Amino acid sequence: MQPIMPDQSTVSVLDGSIMDMSAVVLPTAAVRVHPPVRTISRAAARRIAVAAQGLHRAKPFDSPPATRAQVVKAATGQGLLQIDSVNVLARAHYLPVYSRLGVYPTEFIDEAAWPAGRRRRSLVEGWAHEASLVPLDVYRLLWWRRRDHALGRWGSSTRLADEHPDFVDDVFRIIAGEGPISAGQVEKLLARGRGEGGWWGWSATKTACEVLFAAGRIATAHRRSFERYYDITERVIPAEVLAGTLPAESDAKRQLVEIAARKHGIGTAADLADYFRLKTSETLAALDELIEQGVVQPVSVPGWKNTGYLHTRAKVPRSVDGAALLCPFDPLIWFRRRTERIFDFHYRIEIYTPSDKRVHGYYVFPLLVGDSLVGRFDLKADRAAGDLLVQSAWLEPSQHPGDVADNADRELRRMADWLGLDRVVVRPRGDLAQRLAGLRPQPRAAPIPY
Repeated sequence: MQPIMPDQSTVSVLDGSIMDMSAVVLPTAAVRVHPPVRTISRAAARRIAVAAQGLHRAKPFDSPPATRAQVVKAATGQGLLQIDSVNVLARAHYLPVYSRLGVYPTEFIDEAAWPAGRRRRSLVEGWAHEASLVPLDVYRLLWWRRRDHALGRWGSSTRLADEHPDFVDDVFRIIAGEGPISAGQVEKLLARGRGEGGWWGWSATKTACEVLFAAGRIATAHRRSFERYYDITERVIPAEVLAGTLPAESDAKRQLVEIAARKHGIGTAADLADYFRLKTSETLAALDELIEQGVVQPVSVPGWKNTGYLHTRAKVPRSVDGAALLCPFDPLIWFRRRTERIFDFHYRIEIYTPSDKRVHGYYVFPLLVGDSLVGRFDLKADRAAGDLLVQSAWLEPSQHPGDVADNADRELRRMADWLGLDRVVVRPRGDLAQRLAGLRPQPRAAPIPY
């Protein structure tokens, strides 16, 4: 668990150890109101947002694969990479790095997050935006969230710890003795040890592991077929990250808001709060201090109902010429209200929508060209056939179909190369499909169902 700061009140947590309580959230003084100091045009705000995410420069099609150092820098510099189990195209944590760098070996991400042997870990799993890979310094800043989970502030899953604390402790002891170990392997050991009539089960065992993980008592040592293998935190997280005095909760949150402001370039308090899933009130308090420190400045943007906050080191390019396909979990577009406000682009992920009610498709990638989102493409990798399937292709209003199709074709070919697929196959669905399919010969085959 986290080291204890001296001379502070403490509280016992799940395993009976002592957790620092010095930074429990208390009512704060009213946040000062800072009037906007300048006006930023809507077009400039779009360019700032794109540049802050490193998507403003064109990637030469024939550029060599990114190096390990470039990949690690891009991954850690993002502040977090969201993890998701959907693998219809590629894992979510690989895709933002690809959108920014182009072709790169995905094992560079794997080795940074789940290294073998003595290789240094530079990313670690934790709860950030959602389940995420975060740099070590961000993991340290999120200590208060692990404390909150340890204190039972995690919703329905904490009922397991409340109602069956011995079971959670049993799971922890097995992981401490046997780790790295999967939840399934823990369940088998529990069943062997308890015999008939014991209280356990896959869902309970998995939940116990999640409770321990969220509280910071265990961590993900590695993954196999994307299944987590847990070990106690001290054997996963580098000792220097766990050592020493932790920042006060308000300081940690202020640093997280600064990261969010830097990666947004410009955004409202609600935008910045969403990056690490902070409360808007906490974010406003942090912004108050960052304004005083000259790190951000309040601005107005025509059409925005709320004050914008501009990072003072944000790039304000006169033009942007990058292009990229963005996965549903890309930081530029994951907060849908901001996406609609900045890009006039209404976007909802339809994975959980029944297939007959989907508007654009199952796993839809918006296409960014310059500072505009110009089209949408429902993508799937048919690895057995070696095809990148474009299940549907859609043009955004007021966009030129020829230009969008040309840009999409180039980015789809680049993506197919990265994924090791031989062809781009366009299915006849969507108002851009025919134009896109006309750029390359298409095999005569039936659509592949999800």
